[in-house]
Amino acid sequence: MEPGICYIKPEYIVAEVNAGKEVTAPDNGESNKRKHEDGDSNESGDRKKWNKKERKRGQNKNRPVFKDERYSHLCHSLMDGRGGEPCTLENCRYVHELDDYLAAKGEDLGPECYVFTTKGYCARGVSCRFAKAHTDDKGRNIKKEGYDEISSQTTFNGISSDLQVRLRKHDYDFSRTKELIKQAEKLRDERKQQIQSDKDKQEVPGEGKESGEESQDKNKLPESNDEPSVANNNPTGCVIDDSPSGRDATRKPAVDFREKLVLSPLTTVGNLPFRRICKEFGADITCGEMACALPLLKGMGQEWALTKRHQSEDVFGVQLCGNNPNTISQAAQLIEETAKVDYIDLNIGCPIDLIYQQGGGSALMRRTNILELTVRSCSALSERLPFTVKMRTGIYADKSVAHELLPLVEEWGASAVTLHGRSREQRYTKHANWNYIEECAAKAKQMPVIGNGDILSYEDYLERRTLAPHVSSVMIGRGALIKPWIFQEIKEQKAWAPSSSQRFELMRKFCNYGLEHWGSDTKGVETTRRFLLEWQSFLYRYIPEELQQAPPQKINARPQKYRGRDEMETLMSSGNASDWVKLSESLLGPVPEGFTFVPKHKANAF
Repeated sequence: MEPGICYIKPEYIVAEVNAGKEVTAPDNGESNKRKHEDGDSNESGDRKKWNKKERKRGQNKNRPVFKDERYSHLCHSLMDGRGGEPCTLENCRYVHELDDYLAAKGEDLGPECYVFTTKGYCARGVSCRFAKAHTDDKGRNIKKEGYDEISSQTTFNGISSDLQVRLRKHDYDFSRTKELIKQAEKLRDERKQQIQSDKDKQEVPGEGKESGEESQDKNKLPESNDEPSVANNNPTGCVIDDSPSGRDATRKPAVDFREKLVLSPLTTVGNLPFRRICKEFGADITCGEMACALPLLKGMGQEWALTKRHQSEDVFGVQLCGNNPNTISQAAQLIEETAKVDYIDLNIGCPIDLIYQQGGGSALMRRTNILELTVRSCSALSERLPFTVKMRTGIYADKSVAHELLPLVEEWGASAVTLHGRSREQRYTKHANWNYIEECAAKAKQMPVIGNGDILSYEDYLERRTLAPHVSSVMIGRGALIKPWIFQEIKEQKAWAPSSSQRFELMRKFCNYGLEHWGSDTKGVETTRRFLLEWQSFLYRYIPEELQQAPPQKINARPQKYRGRDEMETLMSSGNASDWVKLSESLLGPVPEGFTFVPKHKANAF
């Protein structure tokens, strides 16, 4: 069989009527891409240049994004209906005519409000798209008997108004971080001097072994386990770790990163409702979406929303991204002191152009001076929070540097490292290199190394664990987006083939969680719809086991064009965004007038 094609059983293949041939794969420009790469194309030079430009992967930039107008939202003073305290804001931009608002809101989307049913009170009140489930005859919002606001709180973190004011007035005390940065700079300079000194001694001809050893003993402590030297009076570890055994694991009630299934911190699609679903299927460790350090320090609510955690996430981390050790360390201190998290992760593998061009993400893999200061200071910041790092193999496909960087990151104090087996240049277009992941993992002395890339079934998991015995755990990203029950499959060591109705109920559960998280009013419904559609841009790639000729499905294999066993399964397999919108309408009602959707990620790039 040709690699890269997921073959479907003949009875499910859709035949091409005009050509009289079976369709082996959806086009999407991929056939031109393969011809160009193999050198078999007869295209003109201009056409080749155009194809090369179009082959860029990543985000669908300049896509239309639907936004609600702020003035179409009801004022908070009227949320519980008439009879409450009047609005006191002179220039309030929200709607104050309740009858007009209710007329424009339209019919309810259903007879039952998930938020009211599960919590006993819906804070969206009469603006809820299921308001009839919790309003009385007079149109007033009601609460169930025994409702307790504190016990009903299931989501934590975010930013308070007091903290936001302090940050915007630059009134937050970051003196601890500044002191740690100074210590890290001193240790970095001492390490460089030691390395340069060792090089100079090797280059001096005729220098005796005894004199070299005597000079070396004056400048450093004896080391064990052949670890590289660091500083005059400092063994390996973070900047305030004085333990002769190296890493600071003994003083941190660390998260156990060994033998765990970790959900990758997925930008946009790794939101809280999706993480809840993955937790229910058996994910051991979850992490919030990548949050940029500078907006966090500015108190921007949209960025702080990425730190929110559901109570079901028993081991939860926040991932930071930045290009400056001061801002990253200050953001880490802020998270450590104000949020409920179990670890903090640093992203030095993000391939996004905007992040990379500003010196953040994967650019930090070549800015080792900045990286050292960041890891040393953040690792020393807390006695209770482990600090981890997520990286790629390198920036360029033909120049891997992770094997050199990973031991250094351990030396600087990181509690764990996640290694994605692709470079920034490769994005997601090539297979993850698990042989290289194993090579890097073998270089770690005590630190757990988590492998990441191309796992879509429990067979893939077993194959990678056999191939890379030094890898402590496995992180799953796109595999969880395509089939979130992959965690269950791995733990039970057997495949689960859900029916179309079971998959539809999974989407319904996501919508319920979304309405609880983003709100059940019009704005919350449309936010839930948008994130559902983003998820569907990955979900449609799942191919039911019974339709495949040779399961399990591979993550980079293109399917032949096929029909499902029922109409719903066929609709779910469509790569057309308009079909995803149809599915969303069966769950969240009709889309607003003028609504269009283009997925953020080019998830159809197999």
